[in-house]
Amino acid sequence: MNEPDATSEEGEAKKSNQWTRREAMKAMGAAGLASLAPQVSSAADRPESQPDAPDQPNILFILTDDHAVQGLSCYGSRLMETPGLDRIAEEGMRFDNAFVTNSLCAPSRASMLTGKYSHEHGVTENIFGDKEPFDNTQMTFPKRLQEAGYTNLQVGKWHLESNPSGFDYWKRLPNQGRYHDPVFLEKPEDGGEPNRLQESGYVTDIIVQDTIDLMDEHRGDGEPFCMLSWHKATHRGWKPAERHEDLFTNTPFPPPPTFNDDYFSRASPATHAEMSIANMPDWADEQPDGLSEMERKHWNYQRYMKEYQRTVKAFDEGMERLLDYLDETGLADNTLVVYATDNGMFIGEHGYYDKRFMYEESIRIPLLMRYPPMIEPGTVEDRVVRNIDFAPTFMDIAGMEIPDEVQGRSLRPLMEGREQADWDEPLYYHYYEYPGPHKVRPHYGVRTERYKLIYYYTVEEWELFDLQRDPHELQNVVDAPGYQDVVEDLKDELRALRDRYDDTTGKNVS
Repeated sequence: MNEPDATSEEGEAKKSNQWTRREAMKAMGAAGLASLAPQVSSAADRPESQPDAPDQPNILFILTDDHAVQGLSCYGSRLMETPGLDRIAEEGMRFDNAFVTNSLCAPSRASMLTGKYSHEHGVTENIFGDKEPFDNTQMTFPKRLQEAGYTNLQVGKWHLESNPSGFDYWKRLPNQGRYHDPVFLEKPEDGGEPNRLQESGYVTDIIVQDTIDLMDEHRGDGEPFCMLSWHKATHRGWKPAERHEDLFTNTPFPPPPTFNDDYFSRASPATHAEMSIANMPDWADEQPDGLSEMERKHWNYQRYMKEYQRTVKAFDEGMERLLDYLDETGLADNTLVVYATDNGMFIGEHGYYDKRFMYEESIRIPLLMRYPPMIEPGTVEDRVVRNIDFAPTFMDIAGMEIPDEVQGRSLRPLMEGREQADWDEPLYYHYYEYPGPHKVRPHYGVRTERYKLIYYYTVEEWELFDLQRDPHELQNVVDAPGYQDVVEDLKDELRALRDRYDDTTGKNVS
């Protein structure tokens, strides 16, 4: 691909003074790999403090809703400290380039369960109104793990309408659920209608305690467990725990650099979307009278950040409790802990809230893993990974063959510190829901290490961003001199990816 000259800004974008594994490997050369990458294939090569990897480790998969990567201190956030999540990064691996393939709650969750793109598993939009629920008869990683002898457990948010399948026990929130005194639907013993439970307390605390209780109940069974601890936090409709109601009251949150983005040069969907912080309806009846539009925007942003971060605080406290439990019971050495969120989130970037767009803040997610027998503490991984990679990773870790229908790939080589010469495939993304909430036009696109090409096919408009020169994605250079070869090359790449993943939805690339 022909590329315009540019001065690299990668150094300014680093979130840590620690080298990534890939950078260190490049600098050290092949001779230095043995000292950098853990050799987990042989117990003799492992440090004495590193336990042997069991054939089928327990899996604790923790998922939040709409948690922006910009909000975690282990990713360099200045908004608040997240010591619980930071602990997973410090004791395990932080993935710096983890992305979703459709930035919306239900489609992303279905992709995590199946290892497939939205057009394959059938959930292209959020499930509401006349939308079909997730087809729970199809292959999912819990079903595969159950075949391998795992006890599968789920508690918390599900958001796929149909009931969980492939679980020995589940207790899910109906639809979005609520923060205080939540209602849960529980798996019935007789196969009939779910039991309806009303519980007192804060939803995050309840889910954390249920997670601990379920792991404690099954840790002596002699069989590995897979525990899905899926949270409502940090989804909109933010309600803090009572202990956090006054948290951040006197804390001013700095707006991000792109807060006052004017969308100049951008395709029309950037201004057509309805997710402007200035027009957030959430607290309209509480705003002071006489505010200008800019004053209203800043007032909404401060309120947004305070409510949002309060829900993060309760969740992060829960993470510390979970990690303490694993350490105190000895489960830490044979339990893979995975933390992720279902999609990215705008928390003021480009003047937006919500997600959906193929812009970085919307598609990039935090992904943290801890597994002492396999992952070196404090490891940072910069290769691109996707939410469709979760399912094959869990199957691989459990020693299972990955079905051909799975479109993702196992992250195990990265967890083990192995170089993968063929890993650098560009990211393919496809968003569908329209008009729906927020009116973001359908689009698909391709993201390479340097470029991102987006096609809004219902209005036939394009955006190209040079992520090296323009990491904040402010300048659409699709028609700029010097980029035409780049555009043609990326269009070819986009066609190839659509063919590879057999995506015939949406208008084809012209």
